This record gives sequence, structure tokens and C-alpha cells, in this order.
Amino acid sequence: MIRLFKHYIPHAVVLLATIDVLLLLAAAEAGWQLRAGQIAMHLGGAGERLGQLAGFSAMMFAAMIAVGVYGPDALRSMRFATARLLVAASLGIIGLTFFDFLLGGQNLWRSTLAYAMAFAIVLLVINRFVVGRIVGTDAFRRRVLVLGAGLRAERLLKLSQRPESGFTIVGYVAMTPSQPVVPGAVSRDAIENLTAYVDSLKASEVVLALEERRNALPLADLLRIKTTGVHVNDFSTFIERETGRVDLDTVNPSWLIFSDGFSSGRAVSSFAKRVFDLAASGLLLLISAPVIALFALLVKLDSKGPAFFRQTRVGLFGQNFDVIKLRSMRTDAEANGAQWAQKDDPRVTRLGKFIRMTRIDELPQTWSVLKGEMSFVGPRPERPEFVADLEEKLPYYAERHMVKPGITGWAQINYPYGASIEDSRHKLEYDLYYAKNYTPFLDLLILLQTLRVVLWHEGAR
Repeated sequence: MIRLFKHYIPHAVVLLATIDVLLLLAAAEAGWQLRAGQIAMHLGGAGERLGQLAGFSAMMFAAMIAVGVYGPDALRSMRFATARLLVAASLGIIGLTFFDFLLGGQNLWRSTLAYAMAFAIVLLVINRFVVGRIVGTDAFRRRVLVLGAGLRAERLLKLSQRPESGFTIVGYVAMTPSQPVVPGAVSRDAIENLTAYVDSLKASEVVLALEERRNALPLADLLRIKTTGVHVNDFSTFIERETGRVDLDTVNPSWLIFSDGFSSGRAVSSFAKRVFDLAASGLLLLISAPVIALFALLVKLDSKGPAFFRQTRVGLFGQNFDVIKLRSMRTDAEANGAQWAQKDDPRVTRLGKFIRMTRIDELPQTWSVLKGEMSFVGPRPERPEFVADLEEKLPYYAERHMVKPGITGWAQINYPYGASIEDSRHKLEYDLYYAKNYTPFLDLLILLQTLRVVLWHEGAR
């Protein structure tokens, strides 16, 4: 994987995206050339319309990220790729048309956009066929040797077998006399020179997956392997990189303290994040005010009770604040106390199902963003009744409150809607990854991919 602004991106995705951007530029230019040929117009050099070409490419690329074009099935399912490319192209053209209208309507021609979109879809589909079928995704997988043959090694085996995995395991070395869990593990005693063994397998990375590290850490071997240029990783760091979450089953306080992350150099990023929150929340409130007003009226007509409801949540540094949402449940939904939301929750009203699925009920929370109690991106704020229980049952739960809560977050785009302690544990692993690796780049990825969650109703209850 390539680490970009603290976030890991698979090599195959980087290659695919780079070629996609070049093809988008080519498609935009082809659209201009085709239209100019039809009306016998002299265009001049491509540099004269570089702004239009770059604008088309940037908008289309953002739409592709937003709808999940670079997801796990990007290279493995042409059906998946083509369907989402069509949606991305449609959204991109809508966005370009809107911005062209704001800029006076003299920058992009509708006919040119239509031709460019058609060229783009064809070229992007061909790109996926070429990269996925001819080059193959295995060429981008790292060759990993696992030191260990127990339960952790077995977890790595299962992880490597996922279609979207970015690595392949070339071997296991049983570092202790205990019975190996994974098949085919070679005993350390049977290997005369571990460094030479790593070289013979052409491994590019070694992962330490020992069940018990006390008095078993092969420091001399690891040092020699490291000095030959092979990357050496511990189990928790490897899992974090490959899954985009912090593994609560294996991390300890020392790992959180000494591993990369939780950077103190966030002053500029935090300032930029706040400026964005102010500008975006103000604009969104202005644009969505008619929608909020309309659905507030519909909520009143649909069921008895107020259109909005106010609820206490836990925010930054554990401080309580109130969020405002459009009411989607009956007024007696919690007559017996606070409850987790359920699948097909009977407490949700008829209109409530729709506004939850489309996230319209979340729009009033923009007011909390404007006030600075929330951000657009961050861990979802939880209720105090649940937080007290979760902090007792889940390790490091309080650490998620070290960043400002958000309307959307890394957990929301990576894990289905959670309504139990176990679900909260999984979502906490993603929240800790966000808190540890926050950058404006990660925020941008989350904002773009939130559209995917809304479009395909992922996680709504």
C-alpha cells in the first residue's frame, strides 16, 4: 500500500486512479474536438482550455470516489464497475452543469459534456478490463512472510483470502514448539538462516504474529531482516493498515502511545477544518432550509408530536451538548428508557423510515456544526446513557471523545448501522483509526464516500 497523508491506499487503486485521471482528460479533449469538428470551429491548442479539461476531470473523479468506484470490487467485477461508473458520470455531469450555471454558462457546452461523458465511460470501462484482466491484481499484492503459526497467523490467513486483499502470504514460520494452527508452517529450528529464507521466498514484508512476545521476540533475526531492506511490521500495525481500523483485541496502551499517529501538528488542519465547517454548514443550512421546513410540516401531519426533537449527546472531551433532528419515531418511543435502534424498528413512523433512509432527519444537526459543537466529519456522538456503559465494557472508548464528533465519519462509511455493544466495539475500532490518523485528506475521502452510503442506503435504519 501507499501511504498518502497518513491514509493507506492499495497500489492497484493508485494505478487505476492515475490512469483514470489521464483518460478523463483525454475524454474531455475528445469531446471538444468532436463538437468542434461538427461545427467547423478551430479550437486551438489544448492549453487554451486547460481549465475546462481539468474541471471536467476533477468533478468526474470526485464523483467516482463518492459512489465507491474504487471499492473492493473495483477490479474484480466489471458489472459492479460499469454500474457505478454510470452513476458517477451522471452525478459528475449534474455537478458540472450546476457550476457552469454559477459561472455564467460560458465555460462548458452541453453537447461537449455529453460527448465527453460518453468517451469517459467507454475509456474507464476499458481501463478496468485491461488492468483487472491483463495486468491482474496479483501483481500489486505484497509478498508477506508471517512469523508465527497460531491464532493471529490464522487471522492473517483469512484476511489474505479476501478478494480486496493487498497482500499474499508466502509462508509461516512457527517460532515456538507449540502445535501450529495454520497448515504448512515451517519450524524455526528447521531454518538455518532466517534472513536467507526470507530472501529465497522473495518476501517484501515480514509480519510478527506471535501469541506471546515475552522472551520470544527474535530481535537478532528481525534486525538482520530489516537491514536487508525488507519491511518488518508488528501484528497490530499491519491489521490497522490493511483494515483501516485499530484492532482492540491486540492493541495495548504502549502501542497507542509509541505508534505513529495522534500528531500534535494539527493546528493548521484544525483551523482549516473549522473554516470549512463554518462555510459549509452556513451554505447547507441556507440551501436545505426549505427541505427542512417541508419535512417538518410532513412530520407533524404524519404523526402526533413535535416536528423536531432534541437529544443530549456526548461531545469533545466528554462534554454534553444537545443535537436537533427531525423526529422519525413516535413520541412514546422511549417511554421505558433509552434503547438501541433496531432493524425494522417498530417505533419508527411511516415518514420516519424515509427520512432516515435518505438522511434528511440529520439536516438540522448542521446547526450544531455551525455552533462548533460538532463537525461534518468525526465519530458519531453517542448518548450519555450508553457512553457510561460502553466506557466500562470497551477499552479506549473514552479516547474517541478526543476529537470533535461529526455528522458522518470513518465508521459510518465502513461499518453497517450498529445497535449493540458488539457493533459499538467494531465502530470504535474505526473511530480510533480516524482519531489516530486524522488529516484533511481523510476528511475529504469520508465526505465523498458518504454520498455512496446515502445512494445505496448502506447502514440506514
